[in-house]
Amino acid sequence: MTLAEILLWKRLKGKQLCGYDFDRQRPPGRRIVDFYCKELKLAVDVDGSVHDFTRNKDEARQREIEALGVTLLRSWNYDVKHDIRSVLKKIEVWIHGEEQRRGWPRREAKPKPTPNPSQEGSGAAVRASEFASREGSGVGSCRSLGPDN
Repeated sequence: MTLAEILLWKRLKGKQLCGYDFDRQRPPGRRIVDFYCKELKLAVDVDGSVHDFTRNKDEARQREIEALGVTLLRSWNYDVKHDIRSVLKKIEVWIHGEEQRRGWPRREAKPKPTPNPSQEGSGAAVRASEFASREGSGVGSCRSLGPDN
């Protein structure tokens, strides 16, 4: 996995994004995508600079994947590394639109577990305060999407 894929995977795994389960390196059909949510039929790819030179091949691959009824969202490595919030928001907006289209209730992200109290004194308090400061960021909460965001 590339650094950008690792960074995005940290935010997708464990139902952190809108409560949906994403797998990594999964094949919808005969093509492998970076991340895939089977329930939504949503594939997410992170493209590096090599894709500047493979546009025709990439478009054919995307058509093949979409012919299976799978939506493919693509983002650039640079965007994931430098502005992951907008990449996540793009995915969240698509998910909320799909939930609405299908008449599904909006899900909430699976909360991260709180530190084990028996670990106090071993950095648990620091991790808890870091979590609390990130909690209000809205990223991955699926409640942050609104006209102002």
